[in-house]
Order: sequence, then structure tokens, then C-alpha cells
Amino acid sequence: MAMPDQDPAPTGESGVIEMLRAAGEVDPNRLDFPPVRNGVDYLVSVVDHLTAEGDRDPRDLKYAVLHLQAAAEVLLKARLVREHWSLVFTDPGKATRETFETSTLTSCGVPATAERLRNIAGVDVTTADDKALKDLAHDRNALQHFGLTRDAAAVEARAGRVLDFLVRFLDDVLLPDLSMEEVAAIASDMNRIRDGLSTIHAFVTERMRRLKHELAGHEDRTVACPTCGQLAMVADGSTNRCHFCNTDESNTVLMVGLLIQSLNDPGVRVRACPQCQKETLVDGARLASEPGPVSFCFGCATRITDTAPDAPGEPQ
Repeated sequence: MAMPDQDPAPTGESGVIEMLRAAGEVDPNRLDFPPVRNGVDYLVSVVDHLTAEGDRDPRDLKYAVLHLQAAAEVLLKARLVREHWSLVFTDPGKATRETFETSTLTSCGVPATAERLRNIAGVDVTTADDKALKDLAHDRNALQHFGLTRDAAAVEARAGRVLDFLVRFLDDVLLPDLSMEEVAAIASDMNRIRDGLSTIHAFVTERMRRLKHELAGHEDRTVACPTCGQLAMVADGSTNRCHFCNTDESNTVLMVGLLIQSLNDPGVRVRACPQCQKETLVDGARLASEPGPVSFCFGCATRITDTAPDAPGEPQ
């Protein structure tokens, strides 16, 4: 209840806007997007493009990727600036307050930002989160500079993983330090983002449900697809086809990608198979028939149990 000498506080979304405008924080004639609000606005655009009704327009996927990358960059750097403004420079040792305040700096990329958040600010960015961010950066760079050809389902699944991370990042890291007014200003947008994320997850779940009959009987050689992340890639000893996103990779191409992944993921290792002698044995592979990571040979198209004692994911 309002005090006798006070006007009642405004309620609802329009009331919040009225309250913020009265405080001088919202001006309809002025472009005003502080970092967190700016990042959230990009996320609204992402879910709008990914959940548009009717047939999917390729432009929707294009702008979803571009705006998701922009959101990740803005939101991660917002937390890095809280730690110290110099940390967003490519080379913090050459940071100056003037270039920061005039926005003329050369800033670090998303992977470097995530690494600094983890190592300097103590923010929990898991290996899976880091991979999702790097996959997104790869998609964005390919799309922006060279053009991108990829199955729509793969783009949506990959986007869903980054959206998951960014919503958690907002909830756990950014929103607790905002003022009540700042949180209120983005509340309706956050609800819209959560609803959109639920729709995207529902799409992935329904697609995987429809694929169950195609994958039935192949669980012992169905692995996680490196493109879309779903347990839907069936290995046959020479080629590997994902039934979710239609990625079709030879062992040679797949091993190159996994070798690159292993450089940043200590849980994954590629080595020679003791059974077929080919360099196609992957320690730390996800297999549909197993609850945890295993050693799987793509040359034999089977799980290998006589692994090296220090193989990731295997008992010592």
C-alpha cells in the first residue's frame, strides 16, 4: 500500500516504462541500449527469427546466427567490464581509458572473452559452453565473410545450446547485479526469450522422437554429431551420416574436426585403434547405447574396451 503522501507505484509493463521514463532512463526519441538491455534485445530477435510461423525463410536463420553472436559478445563483455574495463581490449596492456570511453578500442573476441571470464573473473564457463560459443563464432564468421551452407535443423540445435547458456548467464551472473528498475525494463523480453527457447527445445525433442525408428537397432554405433550435437550420427566404418541434420562426413574429415576439438577439450582424444590400427579411435565419444563417454573407433564402427589406462572417460 502506498504511503499517504505518495502516488501509487505504477504497475504492469506500461507502468514500468512510465516509472523509468519519469526517472529519465527511457527516452522514446533517443537510442538508448545499455549493454545488458542491448544483448537481451538481440536475443529477442534471435527467438523471433527461429520461431517464426510458417515455412522457414533462410534469412531467418541468417539473422538468428548473426544476432546470437552479437548477443553473446555484448553480454559476456558486460560481465568482463565489471571485472575491469581494460580486460575487453585485445591487449589489456595497451588499454587506455580514453579509447574505452570513446568506444574506439579493438576488443577481444568471444572465445577470448569466455576464457578471461573463466580464468580471471571466476565465472563458470564449461567445456560444453565454450564449444557451443566457438561453434557459433565459426558459423557467424563463415556466414559474414564466406557464406554458410548448413542444414536448418543443425543451425537451430546449435543456436539452442548457446541460448541455453546465455539465459543461464543472464540469470546467474548479470541480472543479480542490476538495479530493480533495470531488471523490470527487460522482464517482458526475458519472458519472450524463455518462451522461444522452450519452442526451440520442443522442435529438437520432436525431431529426435520422429527419428527413433530410423535409429533403432543402431544405438551401439550412433554417436553425437559434431555439427548439431544430437545423438543421431550413425557410423558405418567409412562414412558417418547424421539423421538429425543430414551431415555426411567421411572418417578423414570427421577425424580432422575431432583432432581440432581435442586441442581445447581434454575429455576428447584421437589415437590409433588397437583393433584396426587406424587413427580413428576417439576417447571421450558419446554413444547412444552408453550413459557416459566411451572409446569408439570410427574405422571399426564399434566401441573399443581395451583402451590405454589414461584414456579420458575410462576407468583407471
